[in-house]
Amino acid sequence: QVQLVESGGGLVQAGGSLRLSCAASGRTFSINVMGWFRQAPGKEREFVASTVFTRSGGGTSYYADSVKGRFTISRDNTKTTVYLQMNSLKPEDTAVYYCAVQAGLTASYNYWGQGTQVTVSS
Repeated sequence: QVQLVESGGGLVQAGGSLRLSCAASGRTFSINVMGWFRQAPGKEREFVASTVFTRSGGGTSYYADSVKGRFTISRDNTKTTVYLQMNSLKPEDTAVYYCAVQAGLTASYNYWGQGTQVTVSS
């Protein structure tokens, strides 16, 4: 089991920045991928960014086209915390942001946090 707790959401004006954090606990050694998703009202949940752990201890990051160049995902090397630095925020970034991980022998995100609200005002 892996538990995830997000923090850092809030209200910000367009053009501003926020940093989200996701703290993992439990069987963190089994985590292979840590990612962020978001869901806006009336819309389906969508992928935002992910970081894939490599055997060398590094990581490879992926981003949705809508956030490339504005958002940066990072993590600590202990696999316990992942961050999402969000710059140049737009009103369309307003959503509940969820942290998720792939842990164990799976190619699916099998553990999810409770979500944190991000609201960008115009």
